[in-house]
Amino acid sequence: MAAGTAETTPRLPELLESGWRLLEEVEASTEPSSGAPALQDKVRRGLDLLQQAARGVAQLDLFSQNEDLEEIASADLKYLLLPALLGALTMKQVNLSKRLEHLQSARAHFLDFLKLCKNYQIGKFHLPPTPESPNENEPTESTSGAGPAGRQSSLVAMASSRQAKIERYKQKKEVENRLASVKSYLESGQAEEEQIREFYMLQIQRWITTSLEEIESIDQEMVILRGRNALKQALAPPQTSQRPRTAMKPFILTRDAMQAKVLGAGYPSLATMTVNDWYEQRCKQGIMPDKGKPLTTAADLSEEELQKEQQEKKVEEDDEETLQKTRAWEDWKDTHPKGYGNRKNMG
Repeated sequence: MAAGTAETTPRLPELLESGWRLLEEVEASTEPSSGAPALQDKVRRGLDLLQQAARGVAQLDLFSQNEDLEEIASADLKYLLLPALLGALTMKQVNLSKRLEHLQSARAHFLDFLKLCKNYQIGKFHLPPTPESPNENEPTESTSGAGPAGRQSSLVAMASSRQAKIERYKQKKEVENRLASVKSYLESGQAEEEQIREFYMLQIQRWITTSLEEIESIDQEMVILRGRNALKQALAPPQTSQRPRTAMKPFILTRDAMQAKVLGAGYPSLATMTVNDWYEQRCKQGIMPDKGKPLTTAADLSEEELQKEQQEKKVEEDDEETLQKTRAWEDWKDTHPKGYGNRKNMG
């Protein structure tokens, strides 16, 4: 038995009606995009109101598995719709990064509603299978083979699913027509308890059809999303933690410390002294002359070299007499090879 009616909590009807109204406003919106800030704000507020109402229903323990549908007060029937309304508003959320999470949450709400209706034997329908355990009527590996029996079973399952959709569509249209006529009595304020009860029972039946359709659509979308995520992971490059590389000092491999001392670094050593230091060291060793002193002087030159230098200077000064002598000497050397006239010391 139910612990009591919802009317003992004054705020509970307001929470349900306000959340339900926000859902209807979102569904009737003419906004070009469902992600419009105004719509998403209504979705968030509606979810908050309905969640508060669901917590209130759970605290009051309105529904029990040990009671029949006739034992539920007419004013409390509307609270059976809470899971379906939560599922519908959850589907209205627009966040691509959390789309799969929203689909799973909405499916759970719709399934809770269907289980609740199944417990009270409202409507004739089969609970949808979970994605991990498909229905035995659906084609499996054994029934969808290439043989005639497999193809026949698959065709039967497709025909059955199509027929079920047609029946649900017809029932939905019939329920909507009956709702339109009953709703006018409720809005006029002249509805009796029987009409109120009929109105909410019709609403429950309408949402049963909607929930079955939504779950079927959710299952198809989740398959697509999971396949896309798996493809992204397969194409993504492997994640490797790259640490910044530190500069390495040059080194060579040697067999022992003695070899390292002999061979050195294995490449031309860096300079250990400047050019000036090297020059001063060589000067101290007597190999290089000291700074400021010419390497050779006139006293060190031979007489022949002095004569050549003097002749060159005179030639540069264009001395006519020197030029004549130089030319005569050159001509004589041309006709008299070296050693000419040496008769005594031959060889």
